[in-house]
Amino acid sequence: MPWALGGAILEAPALEIGPGPGVTTDYLSTRVLSLTALENDPALAKKLAAKFRDTNVQVIEGDASAMPFATGAFRTVFSFTMLHHVPSAPLQDRVLAEACRVLAPGGTFLGTDSRRSLGMKLFHCFDTMVLVEPATLPQRLRGAGFTDEYIELSDGAFRFRATCSQKLYGAANAARS
Repeated sequence: MPWALGGAILEAPALEIGPGPGVTTDYLSTRVLSLTALENDPALAKKLAAKFRDTNVQVIEGDASAMPFATGAFRTVFSFTMLHHVPSAPLQDRVLAEACRVLAPGGTFLGTDSRRSLGMKLFHCFDTMVLVEPATLPQRLRGAGFTDEYIELSDGAFRFRATCSQKLYGAANAARS
């Protein structure tokens, strides 16, 4: 997580998209005052809600490609190793656009995802795995309304960061209306 966050300033309210079992949620909950976790899997969402009851974390069951949040509701949005679980590139792009929509202008979107490897292929043998190509991510982020895209590769993963631009924010959201 320290590499993934890369010294970013984490502002609340914050949103974590696709927390899965909540490992990253544990880490993030100690670093932001208010964290919302959006989980698509009903069973995982129920477990997370019980785990984080009476904490600074609110768990919502929902789809990241159609988030149930107001425009500009968050200052920081996180996505850790979940984009490859979204079943198509167009749906991934919708998740990126939704991340920008729910961010306040100037807010930060950051996270990580996995790169192609034999281990990833074996791990996802019976699971969804639509890898995001790091080389195409800056263009996809710009298409979603972000600026200042930053991508860094490691052996098996990459991290990314982008800013929801106030100018592009309005244009990207007007196009969706």
